[in-house]
Amino acid sequence: MAEARKLSVEHVHRSRMEPGCVSHAVHVDCENPQRLVFVEEWADHASLQEHFKVPASGHFVAALSALAGEKPRMVVYQAEHVGA
Repeated sequence: MAEARKLSVEHVHRSRMEPGCVSHAVHVDCENPQRLVFVEEWADHASLQEHFKVPASGHFVAALSALAGEKPRMVVYQAEHVGA
């Protein structure tokens, strides 16, 4: 888990520098400390698609998958900002 967390933080810091990245973070699930959860905000869908094409992102997914006890799952949601 320590290696997975290290790789994840490196990925988050790298991703934050990409065009269109509004925010990018990794969290440890309080109920399952062996589970990492990524929360990202991108300016638009095109920026997210470009993020997926970055070679370092692919290398990260491969490295993290090799450490995972089960196949990682990714779900992308489109959210709409609602005023306060």
